[in-house]
Amino acid sequence: MTNSNLENIIMSKDWNPELYLRFDKERTQPSIDLVNRIVIDNPEKIIDIGCGPGNSTQILVDRWPGSEIIGVDKSPAMIEKAKNDYPYQEWRILDLSTDNIEGKYDLVFSNATIQWIPNHDELLRNLSGLLTEKGVLAIQIPLFWDMPLGKSIAKISEDNRWAAATKGVKELFTIHDYSYYHDNLSGLFSSINLWITDYIYILDSQLSILEMIRSTGLKPYIDRLESNFDRDEFERMVLKEIEKDYLLQKNGKVLFPFKRLFFIARLKN
Repeated sequence: MTNSNLENIIMSKDWNPELYLRFDKERTQPSIDLVNRIVIDNPEKIIDIGCGPGNSTQILVDRWPGSEIIGVDKSPAMIEKAKNDYPYQEWRILDLSTDNIEGKYDLVFSNATIQWIPNHDELLRNLSGLLTEKGVLAIQIPLFWDMPLGKSIAKISEDNRWAAATKGVKELFTIHDYSYYHDNLSGLFSSINLWITDYIYILDSQLSILEMIRSTGLKPYIDRLESNFDRDEFERMVLKEIEKDYLLQKNGKVLFPFKRLFFIARLKN
């Protein structure tokens, strides 16, 4: 089975906006931090790539209320949720892996999305081509494999019970280090700003960590398992690893460190 066929199978099981938004605060904060670092005067057109249910797009709307802002996402369920919650904004179903984006934008923004898109050297070239003369590209990528949890999920997926079903799932994630992005961006942009932030989420329980990643990093693995028994057993093993790697605090809370890579690139200073 080719990687593209595997992606089609997995992504045919749509994302769950309600589950995603259960951790809205944790998911939106990186968008706030990224937007706060963007320096741009009165952008006329902005596109939010991978807008999900619209939570990240609202940060852009609040910062630049006079701009034309378009939110795009490949998930029909996410776009439907965004349309219902923010009916006066523009939303489109669009898969950046296969669909072309028309027009030029002063700001191309994407929060926690491009890790699902392959060929980042080509992707960055395409994104730079969407920008106006003084346009800005602003991206955040979760460094999923830098976390104990990401490593545990990958290891569990190699168990004999699931190895055949989950083969190739890890390759659906495209995540490079900051050196890779610097080298690729430096040939396209006149200035680059990169940084990494370690977020420490304070969650109610170890189960909360499982619930938080169920709609993101864990999803493509679970989607490949055919029976409820297998899905429950896979999650049980993930939770067991969580309990070893993320200990309870004295007050019963659990700390979930989460590393994210950011970059802002500008065509002209």
